[in-house]
Amino acid sequence: MKPAPFAYSAPESLEAALALKAQHGDDAKFLAGGQSLIPAMNFRLVQAALLIDLNGLTGLAGITVTNGELHLGALARQRALERAPAVARSAPLLAEALPLVAHPQIRNRGTLGGSLAHADPAAELPVVALALDAKFKAASTRGERWITASDFFKGLFTTDLAADEMLTEISLPALPARTGACFMEFARRRGDYAIMGLAALVTLDEKGLCQSARLVFLNAGDGPLDAPQAAALLTGQSLTADSIAAAAHAVDSEINPTGNVHASPEYQRHLARVLTKRALAKAFERAQAA
Repeated sequence: MKPAPFAYSAPESLEAALALKAQHGDDAKFLAGGQSLIPAMNFRLVQAALLIDLNGLTGLAGITVTNGELHLGALARQRALERAPAVARSAPLLAEALPLVAHPQIRNRGTLGGSLAHADPAAELPVVALALDAKFKAASTRGERWITASDFFKGLFTTDLAADEMLTEISLPALPARTGACFMEFARRRGDYAIMGLAALVTLDEKGLCQSARLVFLNAGDGPLDAPQAAALLTGQSLTADSIAAAAHAVDSEINPTGNVHASPEYQRHLARVLTKRALAKAFERAQAA
């Protein structure tokens, strides 16, 4: 298939890009890596009147750490983040998830902001962003605003970005002391969309008991899905095989997998329980080491 006819513009500044978006609204689409947008256009699932090419805006690809907080430009390539020492030090959960995103060829072009704005329920990066309580900077000709991850993702391929806004920066706060994180997923083949996956975070108190926990799943609903009730069962507990199994069992009541050609909802639920046990055990081990 070929895309429907469209106009093309490659603005040389953020201001010019935002002006075009303000003028054309939903009829214009930002082109960053294009790894999701171009296939959707080829299948005519998306028919954009104008493509605004952002690849010249290299200032939006930065990777910096300020007061322990990791600041990532929306145009940072996934492969660059995968290789960045600052990401490995400040956001080990993100570093662990990145190699599982599609294939290296995709990550070479795909951008962090593009994946987050696309909001695919089977994508890894929205899950990591929600688990880490990321904040997103949205810019338009009207100004800038910060959006929390819990408010950003609104449903299937839907975010809180307005028609004239662009995601420009992602901020990840420093992890609390004695925190361990783990990202796991299961796919039929490496690089395929995961049938099920999750990000697990565990923070221990000074006695080694669970102070807080977080469980966020992919492909378990219409977006990255938080399971706070299951995670809350671990608070104040020693993370034993029994307490972890209880949390994994409780996940069943919070996720809503719909199944696909590769797996039934029942099989996805089974995978969620198995992966929850494994991810929590690994996160606990890492929290103890921390």
